[in-house]
Amino acid sequence: MAKRQEKETDLMPAEATDRIWELAKEIDVCMFVTWDGEYNRARPLSARVFREENAIYFLVNDDSAKNKQLSKYPKITLAWSDSSHYKYVTISGSASVTNDRKKIAELWEKTDAAWWDNADDPEIRLITVKPDEGELWDSPGLVVATAKMVYAAVTGTKPNVGDNAKVDL
Repeated sequence: MAKRQEKETDLMPAEATDRIWELAKEIDVCMFVTWDGEYNRARPLSARVFREENAIYFLVNDDSAKNKQLSKYPKITLAWSDSSHYKYVTISGSASVTNDRKKIAELWEKTDAAWWDNADDPEIRLITVKPDEGELWDSPGLVVATAKMVYAAVTGTKPNVGDNAKVDL
């Protein structure tokens, strides 16, 4: 698939793609947004980002409402936010829910014990997201962004506060 990029950045499409995957992995917790047929529903989930597999994984409960939503409406959006550094990423794609016990065990982390006894807990399910597109907003940071906004306000120009790029993944 050809890489598409909407231009508001000096980043090349490959650089924007690299940065999207990098920020998604760094920020970790994202808002996982589904559609229930009437409303978008968002909830924070810890993302297991594996670019080499072109996949983002989530461990969830078997009886979760999002699982039912995904069975009918598999298109989702993931949104990561590091507002203290003005860095934001969204990834949209298709999600599926499975009971892949091998992958669940492979992804298991100590912090998952807050929700389940161990990786063998029969209530754990795996959501796998296959990305279609991503977008990033990547600022050089609060001080630089603030200075550029003040300068823009004084000069009557629009501030360039960092990179914004949208690419096919």
